[in-house]
Parts: sequence; C-alpha cells; structure tokens
Amino acid sequence: MYAKKMKPLGNRVIVQRQEVKVSKGGILLPESAQQKPKQGKVLAVGPGKANEKGRVHPVNVKIGDEILFSSYGGTEFKMDQEEVLILNEEDILAVIN
Repeated sequence: MYAKKMKPLGNRVIVQRQEVKVSKGGILLPESAQQKPKQGKVLAVGPGKANEKGRVHPVNVKIGDEILFSSYGGTEFKMDQEEVLILNEEDILAVIN
C-alpha cells in the first residue's frame, strides 16, 4: 500500500507501530498513560545509502518485517488517517523472528 504511494529515500523505512493496550499485569491502560510502542511492521523501504564511491548498500530489512526500533528515532506523520513513522536504518535495533 505505502510502497505505491510513497517511496522512502536513501536508507529510510516507513513503519507502522504495533499497538499494545494491555499492561504486563493484564490491566487496560488509558491512552495518556501508555508509552508508544517500540515495535512495528515495515510498510516501505528505500533503495539504500550510497557510499563515497557511489555504490549503493541496500537496506537490511524488507516490507513485512517486524522490527524493534529506538525510542526517539524517526519522524511521525499521518497518511490516509493512519499514523506511521519514517526511520533511518540506523534507528532499527533488531528484526523480530
């Protein structure tokens, strides 16, 4: 869906956060008390980053991967009434199997 509407540049990816509404103890938390999730699904991937010689190194994640990312990384925006996040590849900590 996003790959057709928006293509990230360089080593950036578009991610949709995975919402978690229940605490570890099973208590439903109000929106104001929740931390934003640091986990998401990759919706679109840029071509990669070019080095000094012009060779492009592709991004290490692909569309559909579930990832863990740093708390303060990325830029949030709204597209088609959905909040998504644009991250640099450096902000991605791990791919969840």
